[in-house]
Order: sequence, then structure tokens, then C-alpha cells
Amino acid sequence: MNRYEEWMLAAISEASHAPETGDVPVAAIVYGSDGQILAVGRNEREKLQDPTAHAEIVAIRAAAEALGDWHLVDTTLVVTLEPCAMCAGAIVNARIPRVVFGAWDEKAGAAGSVHDLLRDRSLNHRVEVFAGIQAEACAALLLDFFGERR
Repeated sequence: MNRYEEWMLAAISEASHAPETGDVPVAAIVYGSDGQILAVGRNEREKLQDPTAHAEIVAIRAAAEALGDWHLVDTTLVVTLEPCAMCAGAIVNARIPRVVFGAWDEKAGAAGSVHDLLRDRSLNHRVEVFAGIQAEACAALLLDFFGERR
């Protein structure tokens, strides 16, 4: 098992707690250059009644606070679901160089499925993307969550 798979398993574990607040089970972890966790976030839109409280945004804010700098250079963001356009924009603006994600989001993904904002050559920063890491386990969290609501 490689580093990204191990990191994704940690994100999956964190995502499994999101439904406790009625939130979609998505989690994001920002790792530093030394492989240590800088910040963890999970979806909190329902909990906070905040449409911007996606896992990536929560984790990016916490990482910036932990570092005392909004430039998250030399970090890796690991997230269980392909980032949406809002989150992709935040990733680019935070200068995060690497994103590792699990499940593809065929409806709203912005890292290669619907859009590819993370590697858009017209933007001032491009991100290296590692997609489909532990994809089945990440997708299962979402399928179980939404299956219970139908």
C-alpha cells in the first residue's frame, strides 16, 4: 500500500463521521511536506448551515491557520470525493500543489470529470492530480449515505 492509499484510508475514516451531523460523508486532510497532518475537515454544511462548508474548504482554512500563511505550498490535499468548482478554486488560490481524491463526481467534479479547473492552463497555478485512490471505498460511503435517504 502506498502513501496516498494510506492517507486516503485516514480520510475515509474521518468521512464516516460526517453523517452524525446530517452531512454528506466527505472528508479532506491536508498533509505537510513531512507527511504529517496539518488539518482535517469534513463536510459541515448541515451542521453550520453554511453552503461553503465543504470538507476541502474546512481543511484548507484550518491548514492556513495552522501554518499562519494562506500559501499552502508543499502540501498535499487528500479528499474522498473529487473537488467541485468552488473547492477547486480554493485549492488553486491556496497554491496547493497536489490533490489526491477517491471517488469521481460525475455531476459536479472539477478535477477531470465535468471540468478540470485544477489543471486549467489559463489559471495562475496548476495542480498535480492523483485520482481514483481507494475509489470504491469512497464511493461506497456516498452510496450508503444516499441509499438510506431514499
